[in-house]
Amino acid sequence: MCSVLVASMVGLSYAAVPLYRIFCQVTGYGGTTQVATESPQTVLERTITVRFDANVSRDMDWSFRPAQRSIELKVGETALAFYRAVSESSSDTMGTATFNVTPLAAGQYFNKVECFCFTEQKLTAGQTVDMPVTFFIDPEIDNDPDLEKLTTITLSYTFYPMEPDEDDVSEAETLQDVTERGS
Repeated sequence: MCSVLVASMVGLSYAAVPLYRIFCQVTGYGGTTQVATESPQTVLERTITVRFDANVSRDMDWSFRPAQRSIELKVGETALAFYRAVSESSSDTMGTATFNVTPLAAGQYFNKVECFCFTEQKLTAGQTVDMPVTFFIDPEIDNDPDLEKLTTITLSYTFYPMEPDEDDVSEAETLQDVTERGS
C-alpha cells in the first residue's frame, strides 16, 4: 500500500507542471493569454488600451523592447504589434519568451493569433529583428462584471537564454562545413 502511495505521489509531482500549465491556458489564471486560430466576427464599440512591456534575463546579451508603447483598439478588433530584439553578443544566441498580461483576470480574454513567443528565437551576433504579435480581446470580456471598468491591459514578455540542442549544433557545423568546402 505504501509503495502504491509513493508511486502515485511521484506520478502526480511529474504531472503537476503540465496540468497547471493546461489549467492556466484554459482559465487565463495568472495572466496566461489564450491562443486563437481566427479573429472574432464581432467588434464592439468599447475600447481598451494595450500597453507593451519587455524584459530580458540578466544572462542574455539582448536588447529587447516594444516598437510602440501602446495601442488602443476596439474589443474584438485584431491588432498587430512589434517588439524589437537586438543581439549584443559576439556570437549566435537563442532565446525563448515567456509572457503574461495584467490585470491577471484579463488573461482569459486576451487572445494571440500569432506570436514570436510560440517558437525559439535565434539571433546572430549583432542582428536586429522585429518580432510580431497579432492579438485581439475577446468580446466576452463585456460580460464579465469584474472587468466592466477595465480600460488598460499590459502585455509583458521576458526573454530567457536557451542552449542549442545537439541537432542545432550539428546542423550549424554541417552548414559551416558545406560553406567552407564551397569556397
